[in-house]
Amino acid sequence: MKKFIELIPGFVLSLVIAALACFLESLLPIPLIGSAVIAMFIGMIINYFWSPTPIISKGLKFTSKKILKFAIILLGASLSIGTVLKVGQMSLLVMIFTLLTCFGGGYFIGRALGLNWKLSNLISAGTGICGGSAIAAIAPTIDADDSDIAYSMSATFLFDMAMIILFPIMGHAMGLSDMAYGLWAGTAVNDTSSVVAAGYAFSEGAGDFATMVKLTRTLSIIPTVIIFALINVRLKKKAALAQGKNDEIHTKVKFVSLFPWFITGFLALAIINSFGIIPEAFSANAKSVSKFLMVAALSAIGLNTSFKEMSKSGIRPMIHGFIISALVVIVAIAVEYCMGIV
Repeated sequence: MKKFIELIPGFVLSLVIAALACFLESLLPIPLIGSAVIAMFIGMIINYFWSPTPIISKGLKFTSKKILKFAIILLGASLSIGTVLKVGQMSLLVMIFTLLTCFGGGYFIGRALGLNWKLSNLISAGTGICGGSAIAAIAPTIDADDSDIAYSMSATFLFDMAMIILFPIMGHAMGLSDMAYGLWAGTAVNDTSSVVAAGYAFSEGAGDFATMVKLTRTLSIIPTVIIFALINVRLKKKAALAQGKNDEIHTKVKFVSLFPWFITGFLALAIINSFGIIPEAFSANAKSVSKFLMVAALSAIGLNTSFKEMSKSGIRPMIHGFIISALVVIVAIAVEYCMGIV
């Protein structure tokens, strides 16, 4: 009971910041920036002037780790594999090429820039899948540091802002149809709120289609997280072998790391929802609660993140994000041209 009480101050502080972030987001005339990013930056600003006390830190750690995982599980209740069938094979093909570009190109670019593999792949995931949600889902799977999470989200956010402004201009300049533009924006712009903003800035039809594509793209979180879980398992085994602890780590990896419990719950709810078993009202409420708790978790991450620590990474992560974002934009439209959609 005492341990539970110790978690309350940090958890409540995270909820307060999350509520403030959601309020600030609601004041925006159009969804230029999501509440998750707002909450993270509020937390980071607070951290700059005030370092959390040990009592507060316990609740923040609980929120950024445990609550984040619970939020990811709830997110599964709002996703459906049927969404993939609605948008069709057309969008899936473009997404396959953009994902290969993100993680394939990101691997070599990250190595060339000397970034650690966790930060590099978080930036690639945020760019290739769905911004903060993908980063939040993959981060606990690979045991990423809070500073890596904050830096990858910052890079994703900055390029999202540029895309919201540039995409409608480029789309009109190329004479894209609503469907072609919606497919392009839905597969190349990162965060969901940014896809909505860029899509509806072009036209209502483009915004509707871009949103559908984005929902399909979100489902790629599932195989991506599983792949990264396997990668993390392999790296842990390799490190354990080097330390002569192969037997000990083998059992731990087999039952814990290979199939993280929160991803198992996420998959279970997504599959159940695909068959229409979960009521629409519950699904909608679960998505709202999931989003708010994820915002709270990111506010906790922000409170635990120091600008000084982030500055040690220098400009290289931003360069990584810029190159990957530019490649995804080019590859997405190129595939559409090859398919004859444009």
